[in-house]
Amino acid sequence: MATHRSAEKRVRQNEKRRLQNTAIKSGVKTKMKAVVGAVATKNKQEAAKALNSAIPSIARAAAKGAFHKKTASRRISRLTRKVNALQD
Repeated sequence: MATHRSAEKRVRQNEKRRLQNTAIKSGVKTKMKAVVGAVATKNKQEAAKALNSAIPSIARAAAKGAFHKKTASRRISRLTRKVNALQD
């Protein structure tokens, strides 16, 4: 357990950041599921609309440090490929 003032502050900061990151990641997962669900129903317009909502959310999570930027890029890429596959 933390015994110094600075260590106690670090514990408080880490907990606050952990909760923020959890909320951000949860929101991203929800938006990603919306895209995957729309792709599963083969609804091209709904999938594109969900993708346009998900991309900024994923990018924002990377900017805030909840995801690594390459993780965000990979997720965006995979979702985009799924939506683009509907156009064939």
